[in-house]
Amino acid sequence: MNKMSKQKEIKDKILALSKEYSELVHKDNLSSRDTNKREWEVGMNIPYAGRVFDSNEVTAAISSTLDFWLTLGNEGKMMEYELASFMGVHKTLLVNSGSSANLVALSVLTSHKLPREKRLLPGDEVITVAAGFPTTVAPIIQNKAIPVFLDINPKTGNINIENLENALSKKTKAVVLAHALGNPFNILEILKFCRRNNLWLIEDNCDALGCTYSMPKNLAADLGFNKNSPGLNNDPKRITRWTGTWGDISTQSFYPPHHLTMGEGGAINIVNKPLLKKIAESIRDWGRDCWCPSGIDNTCNKRFEWQLGELPNGYDHKYTYSHLGYNLKPLDIQAAIGRQQIKKLPEFILQRKENWNRLRKGLSNLSEYFDFSLPTHSVDWSDNKFLWDESECLTDCSWFGFMIRVKKNKFFNRTDLAKYLDKYKIGNRMLFGGNLLKQPAFVELKKSNKNAFRVVGSMEGSDDVMNNALFLGTFPGLTHKMIDYEISIIQQFIDEVINIG
Repeated sequence: MNKMSKQKEIKDKILALSKEYSELVHKDNLSSRDTNKREWEVGMNIPYAGRVFDSNEVTAAISSTLDFWLTLGNEGKMMEYELASFMGVHKTLLVNSGSSANLVALSVLTSHKLPREKRLLPGDEVITVAAGFPTTVAPIIQNKAIPVFLDINPKTGNINIENLENALSKKTKAVVLAHALGNPFNILEILKFCRRNNLWLIEDNCDALGCTYSMPKNLAADLGFNKNSPGLNNDPKRITRWTGTWGDISTQSFYPPHHLTMGEGGAINIVNKPLLKKIAESIRDWGRDCWCPSGIDNTCNKRFEWQLGELPNGYDHKYTYSHLGYNLKPLDIQAAIGRQQIKKLPEFILQRKENWNRLRKGLSNLSEYFDFSLPTHSVDWSDNKFLWDESECLTDCSWFGFMIRVKKNKFFNRTDLAKYLDKYKIGNRMLFGGNLLKQPAFVELKKSNKNAFRVVGSMEGSDDVMNNALFLGTFPGLTHKMIDYEISIIQQFIDEVINIG
């Protein structure tokens, strides 16, 4: 037996045993639709989120490990291509986390390679919301710009656009917003605002992979869109696109609770501007001007013929740095896992929608005590369906979580509900940072620099979510039995507190 045949034989044995091991050990992590999933019983935990994988991810990771490339390589290149193809964007770049994706995305806007009037400079302003995740906002401050905080609509978790014009100043350069809990923000109005004022739009799509936003063709054409995202061609009179494909740049997180997981990991999506891709790649890869991938040299065919900055003529382009960058690439092993996850994405999207709907239907009789989320552009939920506003825009949510807001009453508050759910091992979470302005980091920031950020309008919606909201999971590992148990425990809680009251 020759050397190559022996290697293959050994590797095949290792992968076969790894598959067998995974099928034995990881039954809790299977999709709820997998018949081999370990059956959940009362008394076991119900997490709000978790990794959903099978032996394909395990063997892919081990196969990549045996090859021992480690740093981002061919698996990464293929995952970038596959995700970009799924979404229909110009380019996807993998990074080591969703937080890093936000950092790179914002840093791109500071590049000297952009026209000066579009470049984000120290002291310029970026519009965002107060109720969100800290690492959506942190890159603004890290790049010496000033966040301008607006309130949210607590029913959607997304920006309240009423004060949008009041937030605008001569220093405004960009808008950075997340699609909260997998609910698209009002893309139509935000894009119109950005177009009128020549602003960048960054979509934090970390919670929202698989969500869609739809508008009539004439409205989309006015904003520069005439194509659906791949696979979304249901209505010839409308343009329907994935969230993360409407702005200039979008970001993804592949941390375990999200729609796909690489363990740690994230991505930057460059929607349609090649220059932004070059800048993003540079900032992700130490700030290098060179675009050669690792292990490859001289793709420009003039490696020693450049003169950039004040370097001597002919200085090695491989080691020429045009930006203050970072090394934020993930491992190729992570990308191997992610490629298997992408194959499952359409099914994961459907499961999240179904789980949210099951919770909503099951809790409908408790509307006296709770407010439940509405998708952006929806005005009500009636007869197990959404009623829509007159904008002619539609949202379809691949929900990250099921938000419950406790209405003001004399019997209980949000903390009472959270403690009761914990008692029955039902995972729940606050809406991330609540009102970020009340967080210690931002309180101290304001103390040290009164001009560190600007606040426009009241923060009633952000405070409402901070004080009254929590969310349950919708991830694909949840079975009907788990969800029905959650519903029964919440109903039991209401019965108990009302009887005591």
